[in-house]
Amino acid sequence: MTKWSGCAVRNWRPWVATAVVLVITVILLRFQGRLWTCACGALAPWARNVWSAHNSQHLFDPYSLTHILHGILLCGLLVWVAPRLSPDWRLFFALALESLWEVAENSERVIERYREATLALGYAGDSVLNSMGDLLSCAAGFLIARGLGLRWSIALLVVIEALLLFWIRDNLTLNVVMLIHPIDAIKNWQLAH
Repeated sequence: MTKWSGCAVRNWRPWVATAVVLVITVILLRFQGRLWTCACGALAPWARNVWSAHNSQHLFDPYSLTHILHGILLCGLLVWVAPRLSPDWRLFFALALESLWEVAENSERVIERYREATLALGYAGDSVLNSMGDLLSCAAGFLIARGLGLRWSIALLVVIEALLLFWIRDNLTLNVVMLIHPIDAIKNWQLAH
């Protein structure tokens, strides 16, 4: 802790660094042509239908749960890789990595890959608002994992994966599999919603 005006305050550096990363992420997403929010003009906190043009355009959608899983996984990875790093700096690195993913995910090459290989046939990329929701979801997952510990975090991960599998016929595992090595049988099952 550092002293500031006679009061003990937490180390502010990771929070400033996180804010800088978020601003840079927004700038890069806009530079890539991402809209601020849904082209429909509506500003909604939640888009529940993954098979609509509203998916990935509003603050949260069912895929926000996969970003909670990103946070859980990144928390575990960073505790393992950098056990002496403060929790605030681990959160910074988790959000920096998630920000890199958001920028990569919204590149034309990855968008085209999603269209080819996954159930996201008409996917046009995330809105900036949705990307910020994904980052919030990642931060929430990180903080949840920090509070739950390893065993309960693994249990939560399995529950969310199962929930998404039955709800939207997709989850983090299938998403990764389909991006790396598409399987026609899985794609056909996903599209038969």
